[in-house]
Amino acid sequence: MGGRITIDSATLMNKGFEMIEAHHLFGIGWDRIGVVVHPQSIVHSLVDFVDGATLAHLGYPDMRVPIAYALTWPRRSAVPVERLDLAKVGSLTFEEPDPETFRCLALAREAGEQGGIVPCVLNAADEVAVAAFLAGRIGFEAIPEVIARTIEDVGSGPARDFEELFAVDEAARERSDELIAGLSTK
Repeated sequence: MGGRITIDSATLMNKGFEMIEAHHLFGIGWDRIGVVVHPQSIVHSLVDFVDGATLAHLGYPDMRVPIAYALTWPRRSAVPVERLDLAKVGSLTFEEPDPETFRCLALAREAGEQGGIVPCVLNAADEVAVAAFLAGRIGFEAIPEVIARTIEDVGSGPARDFEELFAVDEAARERSDELIAGLSTK
């Protein structure tokens, strides 16, 4: 994994982005989207049905599988990956995410629920904050602080067109950089 993906996994921002994607791609209401922490990284998604059954997508974490599926949909193609051995895995555990520990997850959900330009601001602020962390300019705990303050400062509103989103992205990046500079001098 790359640097940003690793940090977004550690903050659960990646799951926040996936919630926003699920909402938009599948038209699922926010009240029906949830996240659980699964340390083994074997269960990649769960879908609950009206009859009480839950369907799970399980496999070892390997991006070749979803990439192959995206390229060959609606078919599935053979992918040279290790086959899942549940006996070898042993057990699967799940926990509710702690909102204090994973503030980025809460920020992503709030941004998704607000909609409009806020998810754009969230993404831009996350990119800038994570890059600053990887460069040693801010501490890990400052990532959600920079994102939250950027969203607060840039504001919200409807996303009218791409030109506006490009401008919002630029404004969010500039504001995040200003906030980081202020944190770096303390």
